[in-house]
Parts: sequence; structure tokens; C-alpha cells
Amino acid sequence: PKGVINDWRKFKLESEDGDSLSLSKKEILRQMSSPHKSFSKDDKDTRERFCRKMSMQEYELIQDEKEDETCLQKYRKRCMQDMHQRLSFGPKYGYLCELQNGEQFLEAIEKEHKSTTVIVHIYEDSIKGCEALNSSLTCLAAEYSTVKFCKIKASSTGAGDRFSNEVLPTLLVYKGGELLSNFISVSEQFSEEFFAVDVESFLNEYGLLPERELPALENGNMDEQDVE
Repeated sequence: PKGVINDWRKFKLESEDGDSLSLSKKEILRQMSSPHKSFSKDDKDTRERFCRKMSMQEYELIQDEKEDETCLQKYRKRCMQDMHQRLSFGPKYGYLCELQNGEQFLEAIEKEHKSTTVIVHIYEDSIKGCEALNSSLTCLAAEYSTVKFCKIKASSTGAGDRFSNEVLPTLLVYKGGELLSNFISVSEQFSEEFFAVDVESFLNEYGLLPERELPALENGNMDEQDVE
């Protein structure tokens, strides 16, 4: 597509070392990146002659670009990062947030971005499975940074009578201020010893987690097939 080609030209121009590309070629590449800005609308003949000439110059530059695999890999990496950024809109977290009282509990639900999933763990230290679930949610929070993971002691909610020891640990899942799921005594869904992967699979069964985020593209060592 024309927009992609022009974007590649601009990236090529920006990434070139000052001594590696001649001034004439730099000017050609810059003009090709913004062809409609090169001439006034009234100078139609000049613009047409320029376009015919540019087709030959462009061919030469394309041959140079084919040899510059490193620059191409950088361009692809940047495109992947841009796409990932567009898909991963909304606030980011990456940690398990401790809520101190019922007011913070309500704010975490009602004042959050409407696209954000909020998962709240109601727990008490003395209840079996609560510690393991907190550890698992800490791991998942790092993997799913667009999900807001929270925990709060039942005694701190201001509604301790609703969260007796018999229903703990409890997981509440909200989105847009609405309760999506309510799992009481959730540790009973797992074996006696469970880990983050077990909790992840459980939440995925109900469609409560987004797609895993793309790995960080820091070193540019992704396979060619993965990038494409």
C-alpha cells in the first residue's frame, strides 16, 4: 500500500547515518516520502516530469534498501511495537494492588476505565488457599498489565458479614462498574497445591483474561516468520 511505502521511506531516511547516503539521494527520498508537497498545484507539468524522473531514482534506492536487512528488521520491529501499542490501549498496572478499605474498594471498581477488567481477591490471612491465590495473582498481574488485580481483607471491606470464612477466598470480576463473575471458595476449584498457571486457566475458561501481551521487542531477535 502507498501509505506503507511512504512510511518505510521516511523510516529509512531517519535511520540512515549522515555519511552513508548522499545528499542527492536524501533529497530524493525525502521528496518521495511526501510527493504531494514537492510542487504547487499549479505546476502540473513540472510535477509530472518529476514523477517520471523519480520512478528511475526510486528504483535505484529500492536496490539499496534490499541490501540493508538490518534497517528493514528495525522497521518491522517498530511496526510491531506501534501495532501492539494501538491494541493495548487503556491504563497499565502490572502489580497486585492492596486495597485498604471499602471506599478504595468501590473506587477501584467504579472509577476505573470502562475497558479495564478489575479482578478483586477477598481474603484473610488465616484462610487456606488465600496466600497461594495472592501469589498467583501477583504473577498474573505482571503477565496481564492491562488487567487491574486487587486484593482486600474481608474485614476491611466494611461488609465482613457478607464475606465469612466459609466463602473465602472469593474472586470478584468487574468491568465498566458491572459485576461479571463471582467465585466463592474459589480455591476449591484447584488441587491442594496450585500455581499461577492454574488460576490463569480457570479465568480463561470464563473468558475473563485478554490475550497474552506480545513479548518485549527490545533486542530485535525475533524470527523472521514471527515478525511477518
